Amino acid sequence: MPPYAVRTYGDPVLRQVAKPVENVDGALVKLADDMVATMHHSVGAGLAAPQVGVQRRLFVYELDDGPQTIINPEIVESSGELWHDEACLSIPGLRIAIMRPEVILLQGFDLEGNAITIEADDFMGRMFQHEVDHLDGVLMVERLDDDMRKQALKILRDRAMGLDTTALEAKLVSTGAERSV
Repeated sequence: MPPYAVRTYGDPVLRQVAKPVENVDGALVKLADDMVATMHHSVGAGLAAPQVGVQRRLFVYELDDGPQTIINPEIVESSGELWHDEACLSIPGLRIAIMRPEVILLQGFDLEGNAITIEADDFMGRMFQHEVDHLDGVLMVERLDDDMRKQALKILRDRAMGLDTTALEAKLVSTGAERSV
């Protein structure tokens, strides 16, 4: 059983802007550890604090170097454009093609309070942008053009009513077993 339940589409906490972290203390380290456990249980690569109902500006992620935490992240530069499919633990089962900057420069702090700067592209760059969106109360469906957003929202409404959305999803999403961000 994970320490937290991942909040899903429709939960108002996902639309709120998270507040900056002011102190790195034992409670914050415990929150980050619990978020990592929740992310692992959910088979995700990244998880923002609002996704577990905590309105603080931090996210955890894990790629090759073990779990990491970024506190008060900010994207300070970006360049290029690239379409990629994205998935989200808070919108389970949907993969949506989203246009994002190809390369970003992210600044923030680690759990020891040290300033960090990371240049990221490919999956890491998309994941960082996705998690910062969560901290700003933005869900991936809001990154779609009007027609695609309407289709995605129809899928989510139909799913909530227990309807089969397979045909609609085939037009909007890709299949695959990548981890969600």
